[in-house]
Amino acid sequence: MAGSSLAALEPRPRLVDWSILACVLVEAVTGIVSLGAGAAAQWPLFWVHRVVGLTLFVLLFFKLRRVKPRLRRGRWDRATPLSVLTAVVALAALATGVAWVLGVDVDVGFWTLLNVHIGLGLLLVPLVVLHLRARYRPVRRVDFEGRRTALQYGALLVGGALVARSQELVNRVAGTEGERRRFTGSKPVDGEGFPVTSWVADDPDPVDLDAWRLRVDGLVESPLTLSDETLDTRDERRALLDCTSGWYTVEDWRGVSLGTVLDEAGIDGDARWVTVHSVTGYRWSFPLAEARGFLLATHVGGERLSHGHGFPLRLVAPQRRGFQWVKWVTRIELRRRRDASQYLATLVSGVT
Repeated sequence: MAGSSLAALEPRPRLVDWSILACVLVEAVTGIVSLGAGAAAQWPLFWVHRVVGLTLFVLLFFKLRRVKPRLRRGRWDRATPLSVLTAVVALAALATGVAWVLGVDVDVGFWTLLNVHIGLGLLLVPLVVLHLRARYRPVRRVDFEGRRTALQYGALLVGGALVARSQELVNRVAGTEGERRRFTGSKPVDGEGFPVTSWVADDPDPVDLDAWRLRVDGLVESPLTLSDETLDTRDERRALLDCTSGWYTVEDWRGVSLGTVLDEAGIDGDARWVTVHSVTGYRWSFPLAEARGFLLATHVGGERLSHGHGFPLRLVAPQRRGFQWVKWVTRIELRRRRDASQYLATLVSGVT
């Protein structure tokens, strides 16, 4: 009975294979994009990621059930080790993602379970492509035509959505850590203080406050050079910091409004983007209208920023993820276009 039910739900073999590739690509795209998504309105992106991930789990079940006979001794070929590795990485990526959503909080070395999930997901993309190349069989029209195929995929997606919803209900009923997580998957940080995390290799020497200056230049009418003493740090703001390491915290910040600093420099009519630079070379660009609402913070929780938290100045960017809250700010640049080199800077900042 169970076997016949599975057979009714299982799409044709070639369609399963190509569907796995499609799901992996969707997971990679939504996963990468979600790293920069922190606004509440962006929750559908995370929901799609979860539903497609659960659908991928079912497709992998069908795939592994079909190829199980090939794994017997004597039936391996040159591509089998790659296939096995791909399956292991795929299942590990799915398992760590589900575990994180359910509230499992286990660190693996220096990485959280969420970091491991992200790493495995990125590794899975090239592995699936290589596997498909080794086992390439083009999809045919007969593989996806017919009402039955549409019903099968509808059932898979609806089933994935129901399981995702069930995960939330389980967390709520059981009172697990997962219940308190944001839609991004980040868990709350309790107690005083919050973790010190930085982008990859960004670990500069402590900044000499006497020598430090904040430059405001680019498309401005009057470039500025400000010292710590000339910053009017009376603006206060409570903001939620959501780190892609998998935690979030709500803190009271004090400093100077970025909009105030920009107005003091005078904004050129051609300016559309604001790039915030760190002493490490790391930087990130924001639309001008949004950036005006940011804060250049000198204090958090009533205390001066520590070096690890970006002393003497860090960006507070509500609705943005933690890696966009630039630390050790040294320059504000107004531009006509987004600074495309910021993506290269994420790879080399702190190293060069």
